[in-house]
Amino acid sequence: MKLLFVGDVMLGRLVNEVLKGKPPAYPWGDTLSLLRDTDVRICNLECVLSDWGTPWSATPKVFHFRSDAKNVQTLTTAHIDAVSLANNHVLDFEYEGLFHMMNTLQEAGIHYAGAGATLREASAPAIWSVNGKTIGLLAFTDNEPAWSATDEQPGIWYVPIELHEKRAEQLFEVVRRTKEDVDILVVSAHWGPNWGYVPPAEHPPFAHALIDAGADVIFGHSGHVIRGIGIYKDKPVLYCAGDFIDDYAVDEIERNDRSCVFVVETDGAAISRLFLYPTVIQQFQARRAESNERSAIVSTMQKLCTALHTATT
Repeated sequence: MKLLFVGDVMLGRLVNEVLKGKPPAYPWGDTLSLLRDTDVRICNLECVLSDWGTPWSATPKVFHFRSDAKNVQTLTTAHIDAVSLANNHVLDFEYEGLFHMMNTLQEAGIHYAGAGATLREASAPAIWSVNGKTIGLLAFTDNEPAWSATDEQPGIWYVPIELHEKRAEQLFEVVRRTKEDVDILVVSAHWGPNWGYVPPAEHPPFAHALIDAGADVIFGHSGHVIRGIGIYKDKPVLYCAGDFIDDYAVDEIERNDRSCVFVVETDGAAISRLFLYPTVIQQFQARRAESNERSAIVSTMQKLCTALHTATT
């Protein structure tokens, strides 16, 4: 089985404007064939897919990302199976926008995890079956603590990256329980600060604890740039998958327009191989990187993976 991961997919602002005159598949560019040639496709949805709601104003916020609800077709045309909603933009248009988006995703047959009407919903796994195997997705974030879901309040599954903190212990317990019901468990983590190629010091031990609890793949994102891949107990840790689709200004040093399509292959329920396909954002579209650009991404990832004691070929 092949499981495909791409990082932040932001369909708002200028991408939303482009989609008013382009087909739904446009943002995927020539990566679409990669998405369609896999069994499971998961991304972090870094915007609100909704026509409802007003910009979040309860706490200070600079950016509010929203895409028209019709653009759920952009996800379905790429056969996206599930999205993480545990991030710092899912409530950009208040609870009304969140609820409309969740309903839109449900109607489109797209699973989601990481946000909900209560903490119980936000921390619930998305579970579905593919080719006789059961896939589970849990999603949490250490961003936007003010958005933390509670027993009475909608929001995100907020978890500080502190090993012995109560909410972290609760996360590990949910991972243990969920793994009992699934063959392959993906844990999505929208974590850490923006920028920087090196994972924060607290991320590796936290990722290892998640794997000890039962996670098979750690799918990290939030930092806007790709970070290296760690391997722990034969399980991959994607510390940051970077930005895959957006309209952001490009930092010429950090190169937040560069990323990868990450494809994890399994043999039964065991992880067997991991492939990376370098990509670049051009004209609000993900494209396969070529020549010098491809070489630069490959070189960067080789160095970052080597620093994490991960062999590459």
